[in-house]
Amino acid sequence: MWLDRRSIFPLMRTSEIDMLIVPGWTNSGPDHWQSRWQRHFKTARRIEQADWDTPRLADWVERIVEDVAKATRPVVLVAHSCGVSAVVHAAPRLVPSRLMGAFLVAPADLEGTESWPAREGGFAPLPMVALPFPARMIGSSDDPHCSVARAQEFGAAWGADVSIIANAGHINTASGHGPWPEGLLTFGLFLRSLGDIPGRA
Repeated sequence: MWLDRRSIFPLMRTSEIDMLIVPGWTNSGPDHWQSRWQRHFKTARRIEQADWDTPRLADWVERIVEDVAKATRPVVLVAHSCGVSAVVHAAPRLVPSRLMGAFLVAPADLEGTESWPAREGGFAPLPMVALPFPARMIGSSDDPHCSVARAQEFGAAWGADVSIIANAGHINTASGHGPWPEGLLTFGLFLRSLGDIPGRA
């Protein structure tokens, strides 16, 4: 069930931004909440990668930088899993005045996971420095790819506001997060907070 956007975006509407969806390894399938958001919001589009199955950091970062630069409205990135890693690596090359903020969901601790191709593609280690734009991060208490302690460590290093939700797995289709109304509400509140920032309204 979709929430009424008018009730949660009073200060900054989705029609006023470019919502750039940044999936992780293997892309987000049609039932994933990222894909649902992309279909639902007219100003949302996916940052497409040439190779979703064998990710290479330089290629993924370059595509993010290019798509942010081509945006015609203020940008809000919506990243999941390895997409979070790509956004954090790309951050120094993104212009803060163009990028309003990033909504980061279920970061993957690639240093603690041996089996992810992104580990071999140059994504690890992740930068542990403050992001030059506002960020909201959502983790899960039982994410198999990132512990609570590690998620909180990432959030502190990146200067992101962090929430840990209970028993949500990797916050993807497999964990039951196709429809994710709570996530949409949290995103709306984040978007509203960006509208409150001086110079960003």
